[in-house]
Amino acid sequence: MKNVFVGKARSLADDQLFHKVSLIALFAWVGLGADGLSSSCYGPEEAFKALGPHHALAPFIAIACIVTIGVICASYSQIIELFPGGGGGYLVASKLLSPSLGVVSGCALIVDYVLTIALSISSGADALFSLLPGHWHVWKLPVALAATLILTMLNLRGVRESVAVWLPVFFIFIVTHACAILYAVVTHAADVTTVVADTGRDLGIAHAQLGFVGVFLLLIRSYSMGAGTFTGIEAVSNGLPILREPRVATGKRTMVYMGVSLGLTVGGLFIAYLLYRVEPQSGKTLNAVLMGHITSAWPAAFGQGFVWVTMMSAAALLFVAAQTGFLDGPRVLSNMALDRWFPSRFASLSDRFVSQNGVLLMGSAALVLIAATGGRVGFLVVLYSINVFITFTLSQAGMVRHWWAHRRTASTWRRKLSINGIGLLLTAFILLMLCVTKFRQGGWITIVITGCLVALAFWVKRHYRRVLRDLVRLDDVARLFDKDAAEHAQSTARASGEIDPQAKTAVVLVNGYNGLGVHTLLTIYRMFPGVFQNYVFICAGSVDAGNFKGTGEIERLREHIASEAGRYVERMKQLGLHSEAVTEIGPDVVETLGELATRVAARFPQSVFFGGQLVFAEDTWSVRLLHNYVVFALQRKLFRQGTPFLILPIRV
Repeated sequence: MKNVFVGKARSLADDQLFHKVSLIALFAWVGLGADGLSSSCYGPEEAFKALGPHHALAPFIAIACIVTIGVICASYSQIIELFPGGGGGYLVASKLLSPSLGVVSGCALIVDYVLTIALSISSGADALFSLLPGHWHVWKLPVALAATLILTMLNLRGVRESVAVWLPVFFIFIVTHACAILYAVVTHAADVTTVVADTGRDLGIAHAQLGFVGVFLLLIRSYSMGAGTFTGIEAVSNGLPILREPRVATGKRTMVYMGVSLGLTVGGLFIAYLLYRVEPQSGKTLNAVLMGHITSAWPAAFGQGFVWVTMMSAAALLFVAAQTGFLDGPRVLSNMALDRWFPSRFASLSDRFVSQNGVLLMGSAALVLIAATGGRVGFLVVLYSINVFITFTLSQAGMVRHWWAHRRTASTWRRKLSINGIGLLLTAFILLMLCVTKFRQGGWITIVITGCLVALAFWVKRHYRRVLRDLVRLDDVARLFDKDAAEHAQSTARASGEIDPQAKTAVVLVNGYNGLGVHTLLTIYRMFPGVFQNYVFICAGSVDAGNFKGTGEIERLREHIASEAGRYVERMKQLGLHSEAVTEIGPDVVETLGELATRVAARFPQSVFFGGQLVFAEDTWSVRLLHNYVVFALQRKLFRQGTPFLILPIRV
């Protein structure tokens, strides 16, 4: 069932593996850029409706939006250059500001990506049901929940597989919306002067009614309500590790595609709203109303067909936009897990080389959120916008600090500082406006949830630090063992000759040359003095999100694992005992160890397997969540084969 729905395991021996799981700029534009482009389905609408009766002021908002898109894209292109291995908001803030601010940025991103999935799918359901009669709308929430489940399963299959299926839909959206906007502008070109005149007249009326400050606040509120338009731009820098080499060039090209397509679409929609004097209608999105106006003079069948194709592609694109949450959310989780801010299992990969735990978490959280809010887009937009601008602001602040610190060594620091400085002022201003205007509307919920996640991250980090301090004592044991083995080698002949497969053999599972492995080995010595003539060390390297970055990294991991296991062999030979190491790397440690153990058990029929397990003072659910129990899973596997396996407790 797993092979049917998720797909067969990928092999690290495949020379084309990284080629198969990476994205070219075109695919990246679909998988990562869809989030930004899809925001044109709700961002301009929210901004336009926020103007109330003063719709003629929309050109000011359109210009502000296009400028903002350009500034954010330019500043994130610089982040891509500075962080070619992946410059997501978490890494940028951690390295350029402080680890604590990096945690804030990372947690804000995780919440934001859950909201990306929930909002995109809910908005897609809205676009889809805009075409259907009102009595069908009771099915909107079930459809949104079903779409979330399907997307979760698709993303378990892999990055490229989850993107390729949406490629035709993405370009249908591009073509239909480009044709609609171009048709609106060309057929109403004579009305452009009327729109300009209406804008001037409405500006005068608004000034008379509200005063200068009132007009300014109205424009600011409209601009901030449309802030969802700018979300998703950061996705390319976050997802850089999944792009095709050369990643920097691919990332910057993707950013250009995203910025140009989003700017033209947003600006074109604002102009079309004004040219057709579009007004909101109950049960329909503003874009659906616009498409109805555009095709009203067309032949009925053709016009209706165009509206259906356009809105269906918009709905599908919004579902595609949820991909950003599934692609980048688990990546942020894995980066934070590698730094021990979250459980280390979020850094592990499945045999499809996907962050399976992260995908499941993001999908589950989005399901809960959609069900809890009833898939109400207006409310989700309020929750959505604040967090992404927390990350925007911290990233820009980090870049400003970087260019200022390197002003004596970077020849173009003034230009780069100006770009990121403008980006900082812009994003900080939008963040402040969002907090003020949306706090009472539900923005406080996002802030509280993000704050709780930050607190959880610090609690997890404190636990891992405490465990690390305890493990230092075990590493002291390893150093003493090295010294004793070296002294023993001077007075005793080293083991020579071939190892005897028929002799009694102790097979020791180790995860590197460290205190845990040495302590396990010494416990075997103490419990079974003189029993074993052979010692075989099994070590499996975990291919996780930290080292799955290219063939070179995988080879370095392979060499490191072989070197670590080889140190045990060298020490045992110094003690005059026969020894060898068996190593392999893979995404699933239990499966990899199981294969190695089966191979070793067949070669050494008189073998007994040993594994050390850390034992904590209190066995709580949190301890079980934050630490792996590989030896227990492997023990069950070997027991079914009739192979003896002893687990030795190592108290910390």
